[in-house]
Amino acid sequence: MLKVINCRTGFKAVILLGVVMLTGCITVPDSVKGTSPMPVQDLLSVKNTPDLFIGQEGRFGGKVLDVVNENNCTRLEISSLPLASDASPRLHEPSVGRIYAYVNNFLDPNDFKGNYVTIIGPVMGVEKGKIGKADYAYVVIHVTGYQRWRIAQRVLMPSGPGPWNYYGYPYYSGWGWDGYYPGPAPVETILTK
Repeated sequence: MLKVINCRTGFKAVILLGVVMLTGCITVPDSVKGTSPMPVQDLLSVKNTPDLFIGQEGRFGGKVLDVVNENNCTRLEISSLPLASDASPRLHEPSVGRIYAYVNNFLDPNDFKGNYVTIIGPVMGVEKGKIGKADYAYVVIHVTGYQRWRIAQRVLMPSGPGPWNYYGYPYYSGWGWDGYYPGPAPVETILTK
């Protein structure tokens, strides 16, 4: 019995160490790192006082609602979401506003509409537009880099002991089957590169 407990403790320590190491590896993709050490990410501040931010590098992300191709550029209409530490949009958060992101080349609407992106570039001010019939002031970004994200799902494993011991056999403590998890494992939706 003591060997099983020690093996479990060691196994948990190895898993914890792996998680800590992977957490330290979270970085912003090169495509949206930008040139300034701290790009502006507070969309509400930019929208409320755009003149203070014109020319400053901004990093924003969210869901692409519309793609409009013009002769020399593509305009993405983005419903902006707060960004995670890896600069991916945080799913399941409320929108903090809308952005017009101008990219100096052709982007196929099939590749972007309905998907999640992070963009970086200088703040150009605001542009009047409409959401439905309502007037809206869109923050405008001249895109110098972007990252398109994929939606993925992962199974979350319950914490604590499982129904199997170190040797791969179910174990019984005399009081009942230890560590039995009834029901399906929870699934989490995430964004990946």
